[in-house]
Amino acid sequence: MIEIKEYSGHIRNHQALCKQLGICTNLSREEMEKQILIKAYKKWHKNMGLHIHGMFAAAIFDSESSELFLLRDPFGTKPFYYYETTDGDFLYGGSIREIIKNKGFVKELNDKMLQIYLSLTYTAGDETFFKGLKKLLPGRCLIRKNQKSEIYRYFKPNFNPDESKSLDDWADEIHNTLKLIMDEIKTPEERVESFLSGGVDSSYVLAMSDADVCNSCGYEDKRLDESGLALQTADILNRKFRLCLITPENYFAAVPYVMYNMEQPLGDASAIAFAIGCIETAKSTKICYSGEGADEFFGGYNMYRNAERYGDNLKTFYVGNTNIMKEDEKKKILKKYYDDFLPISLIKEIYEENEGLDPLSKMSDVDIQVWLEGDIYLNVDKMSSAAGLEVRMPLTDLRIFDIASRMPSRFKVTDSQNKLALRTAAAKVLPEEIAFRKKLGFVVPIRMWMADERYNGDIKQKFNSDIAEKFFDTKEINAIFDKFINGDSDNWRKVWTIYTFLVWYEEYFVKR
Repeated sequence: MIEIKEYSGHIRNHQALCKQLGICTNLSREEMEKQILIKAYKKWHKNMGLHIHGMFAAAIFDSESSELFLLRDPFGTKPFYYYETTDGDFLYGGSIREIIKNKGFVKELNDKMLQIYLSLTYTAGDETFFKGLKKLLPGRCLIRKNQKSEIYRYFKPNFNPDESKSLDDWADEIHNTLKLIMDEIKTPEERVESFLSGGVDSSYVLAMSDADVCNSCGYEDKRLDESGLALQTADILNRKFRLCLITPENYFAAVPYVMYNMEQPLGDASAIAFAIGCIETAKSTKICYSGEGADEFFGGYNMYRNAERYGDNLKTFYVGNTNIMKEDEKKKILKKYYDDFLPISLIKEIYEENEGLDPLSKMSDVDIQVWLEGDIYLNVDKMSSAAGLEVRMPLTDLRIFDIASRMPSRFKVTDSQNKLALRTAAAKVLPEEIAFRKKLGFVVPIRMWMADERYNGDIKQKFNSDIAEKFFDTKEINAIFDKFINGDSDNWRKVWTIYTFLVWYEEYFVKR
């Protein structure tokens, strides 16, 4: 007998799989997806994840062979963890909080991860902030049998440029594939809303969807507020527009909630705003679209324009989208420093895999395997789940990545434009001024707020707390904070990353 022990996700191509695997489509979504997992396990076993499109993490037990099979989707949109107790019990699941409740789990801080966190602002690799608790990495399955575990990698990003197609050919392929995905991603009876920023990705998804309402976050400070641009897009597409106004008061009040529900610290300031947005959106819908994945697949970040200049030096320093603290600085502020545990060492295998690729493809490869999983998808999954909201990301799909993996880099990034092919595809359903609008990113006025005496009291308190004293030279971290207050605005991310770790540690090792 094959049994689904744990599952979270959404299978997009369920109709095609039901036909292929002989499954009745009159079942509930939950039962249908479980049947897909069971029959896919029987048919494709370790490679089943290549046949399922969507978001998924699952634990399957085969009583006949006494095999426990853990599976995580190719890009890691759903987290999954495992832990072996000293008595040999094997604990697993998508929630760290649920795992640590189990008898036999010893809750100890894995302090090495702080060293990684201070550079990346998230956790990378298969270790977590809890000693002994491992993360199943994207595109892997774990087979547990006779108290032994074996990890098999069924997917890794491969890039094979096809020089035979024009820009318009690539745009057509993107557009036709997204059209297919949008037909799959919801059933006719499901009502879906959409997140909308001022950027092309969420605008394209909205334009291709039947979502009648779009949701944006905004701020009173208009310098960093994209909601006006989002409203213009909503008006052009004739969709209702809902704005969630984020104030510094509700932003800072949400930090402990976010760190607790994230389960590991995350120093991405936009995560707090996203969490507030999820809570508001969940009041009117249970399903929402979002545009994650396109930047990493199709060359969306401005730093990608420097790829050729970096050349082969990338493997000496590029560890992903963020790298905010160098080793010398970490040595100064940390009470315990591990010389042999460096961020670049976690990326070494990726650079070995992509040897010979052009620099942009190498940068994308690192961000797809490390940044997307460690920051973006963790944030989306944990904050939406905490709010009771299901977020579906149409642009994160094996079929979309397949196009990006075959597309030469010149159709992604030019001297003057990023995501060129994707923007060209989006222009089929959006005005050019929206499709080719300069990328702003999901920005938060955190620099101004943290420098304001009205809002930074908890940061000051945490930087001088017993918790801070445990891990940091408090004189040094306060010097970083003082430099920020005195005008070195580049220090804001360092301050925020230290602060979010301290808040997270208090939630998991002091309060609970």
